[in-house]
Amino acid sequence: MNRTPAHGLETRTARGGRARRKVGVKDVAREAGVSLGTVSNVLNHPEVVAEATRKRVLDVIGSIGYVRAQGAQQVDGLASRVIAVLGLNGADPYFTALATGVEQAAREAGLGVMVCTGTREAAEDGRHLALIAAHRIRGAVLVSGEGAVRAAAALRRHALPFVMADQYVLEPAACSVGIDDVAGGYAAVRHLLAQGHRSVVHVGGPYEFAPIRDRRTGARRAISRAGLASDSLHELSCPGLTVGAGKDAGQRILGLADRPTAVFCADDLLALGVMQALYEAGLRVPDDIALVGYGDLDFAASAVVPLTTVRRPVVAMGRQAGRLLIEDTAHNAVHGHVHVVLQPELVVRRSTLAAPAR
Repeated sequence: MNRTPAHGLETRTARGGRARRKVGVKDVAREAGVSLGTVSNVLNHPEVVAEATRKRVLDVIGSIGYVRAQGAQQVDGLASRVIAVLGLNGADPYFTALATGVEQAAREAGLGVMVCTGTREAAEDGRHLALIAAHRIRGAVLVSGEGAVRAAAALRRHALPFVMADQYVLEPAACSVGIDDVAGGYAAVRHLLAQGHRSVVHVGGPYEFAPIRDRRTGARRAISRAGLASDSLHELSCPGLTVGAGKDAGQRILGLADRPTAVFCADDLLALGVMQALYEAGLRVPDDIALVGYGDLDFAASAVVPLTTVRRPVVAMGRQAGRLLIEDTAHNAVHGHVHVVLQPELVVRRSTLAAPAR
């Protein structure tokens, strides 16, 4: 990546839009109340700048739309050799799998990947996006969540291309790759009904994430199409997709007056927590309660009771998103934006194979 600071103003044509004046480092310095040298250090040697000053400069970069010129690369007509992946939680196995797919696509094209993880804070997102824009990344894959919507708006402002991954807000000016989680939720509950269960708990949430809402929609659809009353599906909401949230849900299930015979969790981590709560209470899976997860994380097949789950092709989704971004940003490419939907797969294991206890 070129490290020559860009001083001065430039004019650039936004993708699919009219030309607009672009701000330079002088504008950034004036807005942030710092010198040109400080802005240059933030971009090139951030370790020498005080944290408060660095954050102030990056916030200004993100807010006024500064994009760093590419110097020699720009003169040679070469695009950046790095794409970015933006997501919420770098420790989440789901995000790791998706980033792996993007890296596979990048490696095939001889490109590198910059992985950015953040918090739920808009300011933190803004600093990541400011760095991406300032270093003139080729484009970005945005992973589902409220941060992806904010990121899309910021990248449009910087005229940088992006692809939405696992995000159900269709962008007319961007490609997207998702998974049919309605079908996945439907398959999970239909499987439980085929095993003879007629009362199911669905453990899910937070429902601001569209894929989580879709899994619940699919579960409800399976109950309805089986001709069962809507209250045959008891819903428990969780604040997050964690083992701890699942264990809390499992304890709430144990406290239900009319305890269902099966549980469908919107994520494998939730299912693992539910399983722990059930075993601590002396109940057996699947003999007392059948259990289905979602995601097919690495531990699902090797759990004490191998977990029936819905496999999401997350690595394939990341690879497809990466390829679409690379196609979109290729030199002289003629690229029509597409919206790809991949299909999940029910994987049946021991946790659902016993008949209901009652």
